[in-house]
Order: sequence, then structure tokens, then C-alpha cells
Amino acid sequence: MAAGNRKERRAAAKNAPASSSFQPTDEIDAAGVELLLQHPDRSGPKGKTLFDLADERQLELDKANPNKKRAKQSNTPAGERPFNDEEPIGPGGDAILYAISLAALHLTFDVIVYSQYREEVLWADIFKRAGVALPIFFLLVYIMHVPFSLRFPVLRNIFFLAIAVVAGCYMIYSGNMNGYFYVMKAAPPVGSLWIWSVVEMDPMYAAGSALAVFGYMGWNGFSFF
Repeated sequence: MAAGNRKERRAAAKNAPASSSFQPTDEIDAAGVELLLQHPDRSGPKGKTLFDLADERQLELDKANPNKKRAKQSNTPAGERPFNDEEPIGPGGDAILYAISLAALHLTFDVIVYSQYREEVLWADIFKRAGVALPIFFLLVYIMHVPFSLRFPVLRNIFFLAIAVVAGCYMIYSGNMNGYFYVMKAAPPVGSLWIWSVVEMDPMYAAGSALAVFGYMGWNGFSFF
């Protein structure tokens, strides 16, 4: 077929009127208005969803292999949280982090007490006392973060509440009644235990311990040195 004939046919097709029956318009009929105004269907799926199909398939697999199903089930008693769900690094990791933080807090309290009584800061003695306290803090934190201790949250909170009240009241009493040398020796370890016990408690118990300590201070007319 000649090339000229192809050009002629293209030109004829371009100049020919449109054969489609569709005609653009800006008018809309009643059916179109009703279609635009109707609410979407929110009744949910009419058949099985992918989640339903997945659950059914999982049930079939569990029936075929019951041993695998039992392995996936939790053995935590009802009403108790699973062990280590909130302790991703375990009691050993918690003990390391807490012990280092408490040793730093012990050192800070030591420096504050020296500064309060205008004594020369003996850094060698301060670091030595913090180093002695570090393994003690590690052992205490580890014991209170093992699964056995976490199994009894109420008793655990009561234990820390008792430590917080005794340590806080003792700090107030010692700062107002004892000499500066005694306070320099007792304040850092007791203050660190006080802060640690408050951090470990639930908020309601921590608030109760603070009220008890400040009530003791007000009742006896002590000042928060």
C-alpha cells in the first residue's frame, strides 16, 4: 500500500465528524444528584475478611500440631504480668544501671554535705565511699528485680514504702540533731536509699511516703537542712 494513501486516510479520519454518541454537558439529572448525596455503606464486610480467613487457617494448623500450640500459650497465672515483659535487659542489666546511678548519687550527696559544712572536699575519700557502696547497690537492686520479687507487687511497694519513710525521717532527724561529722558519714548512703525507694514505688505509695516524711518534719518542728 502506497505511503500517499496512508496519509490521505489519516487526513480524512481527522476531518471526519466524531462517531461517538457521548456529548459533554454540565447538566445533571435527579439520578445523578441522588448518587452524589447517598451515604457510604458503613455496615462492614458482608463476608469473611482476611483476618477471619487467617484465624480459621491458624485453627486448622493448631489442630494439626497441638504441641506447637501449647508452646505458644503463656504459663503466667491469671492476674499476674508475664515475667520480664517490662524488663528487656533482665535484673542483671537493671542492677548495673541502677547501681551506677546510685553510686553517682551517693557521690553527689557527699559533695553537697562537704560544701554545706564548708569543709574541703576530699575527693579520694568520696570516690572510695562511692566505690564501696556500688556493689551493695548492685546486690540490693538485683534482689528486688528478680522474677520472684516482681511476683508480689503489693508487698514490694510496702517494702519500699517502709524504707522511704524510715530513711527520710532519719535524714531529717540526723540533719537537725547530730553533728556535722556524723551527717557527713550517714547522709550519702541513707539519702541514696531514700531516692531509690521512691523511684521503685508506684506513684501512690511514693506520694504517701513523702506525706509521711514531711508530716514528721512538721510535727517535730525540724527544718529541711
